[in-house]
Amino acid sequence: MEVLFKIIRQQKNSSPVVQTYVLDVEGGNTILDCLNRIKWEQDGTLAFRKNCRNTICGSCAMVINGRSALACKENVGSEITKLPQNQTHHKANSIPEITVAPLGNMPVIKDLVVDMSSFWNNLEAVTPYVSTAGRNVPEREFLQTPQERSLLDQTGNCIMCGACYSQCNAREVNSSFVGPHALAKAYRTLADGRDTQSQSRLENYNEDTSGVWGCTRCFYCNSVCPMGVAPLDQITKIKQEILADKQVPDSVPLRHRKGLVEVVKQGGWINEPQFVLQVLGDYFKDLKGLLRIAPLGFRMLLKGKFPLSFEPSQGTEEVRSLIESVQQENRHSP
Repeated sequence: MEVLFKIIRQQKNSSPVVQTYVLDVEGGNTILDCLNRIKWEQDGTLAFRKNCRNTICGSCAMVINGRSALACKENVGSEITKLPQNQTHHKANSIPEITVAPLGNMPVIKDLVVDMSSFWNNLEAVTPYVSTAGRNVPEREFLQTPQERSLLDQTGNCIMCGACYSQCNAREVNSSFVGPHALAKAYRTLADGRDTQSQSRLENYNEDTSGVWGCTRCFYCNSVCPMGVAPLDQITKIKQEILADKQVPDSVPLRHRKGLVEVVKQGGWINEPQFVLQVLGDYFKDLKGLLRIAPLGFRMLLKGKFPLSFEPSQGTEEVRSLIESVQQENRHSP
């Protein structure tokens, strides 16, 4: 069957252009097979990364029909079945189209090749390796039980392809956010019983919106990960450890997470003035936080948009009872 490939091509510091190629392919041909044929048979200038061709190295990650994926894993047949019906049947003589673009959230070097410096730098920022003290075990091996080792299996499957980083909404709007790949690796280190730096790691991952609190929980990282690492799940596990650790220093994101539930318990919905005072000002203990929000508060007050009173919602007692039941269940769960 014939397939039209639309490839987003770009030189460094230039605008992208769309170039089309028609191939006669089989449904089982991978996208990487097709790119190879385009390069070998039609256009030798096309640039893309590849290596193992077997879903191991992660080199051939790119955006295929709007979704970050491995070109060696996705095939033509599965991509065509995902296309909207109107795209494949709007004309009797139309042929299916597959669009291939470079990974997002990273600058393009050429065509489908991106500069992954920020990806690797952010991984390094979370120190994703067992601490030196943890490695210094004299005269014997550091043995782990099968149960201890199993805690590392899921995150250990990460092949550093960059698909989650490319698809990450938080990274797109917040350049300080380290990214889902880094935090998934961060949890692997936290779960490793050989590491001796868990406390300092939790404090580091708790920092403002560069760590776990920068995640917007959009779920895209989980949906595109080719290895089932589920970065969002690992980020959630780190958050739970931070919330349970009483030694982690107080922070605005931490107050936000803890305070939201308590405010809703009191009134059934959010008492906004109280919530701002609690989260940003820490009840007047954090004057810098209050000063940061003061100009916005004054503008809202002048325009009559600042609520001066609060009326609890109907069913507040029921809401409170539900929250307390969940909290009690969590306290008693293993």
